[in-house]
Amino acid sequence: MANQTTVTQFFLLAFSDLPELQILHFVVFLSIYLTTLLGNILLILAVAQNPKLHSPMYFFLVNLSLSDVCYISATIPKSMAISLTSNTLISFSGCVIQVFLVIFCASAELIFLSAMAYDRYVAICHPLQYTMIMNWNACFQMAAAAWIASIIDSGVETANTFRLCFCGSTVSQFFCDVPQLLMLSCTDITANTWYLLASALTLGLFCFSLIFFSYVFIFSTVFKIRSAQARYKTFSTCTPHLTVFSLFFFTAVFSYFKPQSLSSPLLNQVAAVLYTVLPPLMNPIIYSLRNRDIQVTIQKILKKLFSSHLMI
Repeated sequence: MANQTTVTQFFLLAFSDLPELQILHFVVFLSIYLTTLLGNILLILAVAQNPKLHSPMYFFLVNLSLSDVCYISATIPKSMAISLTSNTLISFSGCVIQVFLVIFCASAELIFLSAMAYDRYVAICHPLQYTMIMNWNACFQMAAAAWIASIIDSGVETANTFRLCFCGSTVSQFFCDVPQLLMLSCTDITANTWYLLASALTLGLFCFSLIFFSYVFIFSTVFKIRSAQARYKTFSTCTPHLTVFSLFFFTAVFSYFKPQSLSSPLLNQVAAVLYTVLPPLMNPIIYSLRNRDIQVTIQKILKKLFSSHLMI
């Protein structure tokens, strides 16, 4: 402890030191980032403009898109800047903000996916009570609770992480990730490790259990439907949600709970991309591909934008 110094900045891990690969990384990440922003913004506008989409399911989808835009914006722009400038430095305050936003958005993502599963459960298993249970007052309360819970979880985890003293400054990830930061600490991280594990398991298991049991009841109800066409139509409303949840949840679980023998800087980076970059990119694509109303509304929005541009 006598040799301990105060760390005022950190250095992130670049994807490559080769200029050609740095340019490639910048182009790929820029394309992904712009596609994600455009997709999620168009999805939000489509829900706002189409009265057919003014339902609790799409209300939660809009909240999910908002968290996706924040989620990907917390990590990708800094990584692109590193590729352009080869400067991997991030300030202490910048690292704090990045940790807060990543945990905040990841928590919100998981909670809203759980709320959407509950919405599908009520709609399919209790259709006659749907409007009473999923009224707008309940939806707003659920959304507010999701954002508040995410802020609290992120705030506590961020404060718990940066109360530590750091003896190193090189983060083995392309963004400030809590497990990698804990490895740089020269103070006891036992409490941090247990809190991180307890927090992840509590939120993760709660949301996973809610989604799992919701779909157990959904599938048991759907299989009782005699009409094959009605079964297909009901399943089609659940497929996008299940796909998005599986993509986010299982990639995050693999990244944080993979065996130490599989750990390497490159694999850690790839795993982090899978749960921080891929879900925000795929969410609007998956929902747009599976929903005719969203497709039609987005086409109308794009036509209006192109026609107004041509008039100018």
